[in-house]
Amino acid sequence: MTLGLLHTSPVHVPVFDGLRDAHHPGLALRHHVHESLLARAGREGPEAVAPAVRDALVEAVGEGAEAVLCTCSSIGAVAEALSPQVGVPVLRVDRPMAAAAVAAGPRVVVLATVESTLTPTVALVEEEARKAGRDVVVRAVVVDGAWARFQAGDARGYAEAVAEAISEVRDADAVVLAQASMAPASELVPEVSVPVFASPRVGLAAAAAVASVTRPR
Repeated sequence: MTLGLLHTSPVHVPVFDGLRDAHHPGLALRHHVHESLLARAGREGPEAVAPAVRDALVEAVGEGAEAVLCTCSSIGAVAEALSPQVGVPVLRVDRPMAAAAVAAGPRVVVLATVESTLTPTVALVEEEARKAGRDVVVRAVVVDGAWARFQAGDARGYAEAVAEAISEVRDADAVVLAQASMAPASELVPEVSVPVFASPRVGLAAAAAVASVTRPR
């Protein structure tokens, strides 16, 4: 099985390689990093990068991907919608996470460190709620200052800022970490009473299952 991954930061490469090694040892990953997509989506909106996202997906398919996983929540909806054009399933890493959060209860807090991620993630949670026939109230929060730490290469400081925001959540049934880069923060707040949902592990599992089904026989 070969799965293509579309990233907007190189930090995701070792994360998903580690998850593959631990849970999907038979899965070949082909990483495609396009850092400019996130910055442009933040400035101009996700739809502005649709042609560039399509080119990246076509590149992944050309390298033999049986499915492609987009690990960037800001452009995930755009990538997913392009699946019919590129000829293989294109999945967004955060959809399984959103479904799990909806199942946890009606009060969902979405934490993000990039403003452009909030709208698509909130929309995804609401979409999954409609599919499940559930009513949800979604509260969106940007973790101030965290993204600057990420951009400066301060991974520990970034995770600590997100962890602090998680610990401050009240009156919620689920906390959604909107970006894959935020996942390590959940390990820094083991005593939190609200379930915290991150996307990398469950997103990769879903994509691996799809790649397996679509693999040529």
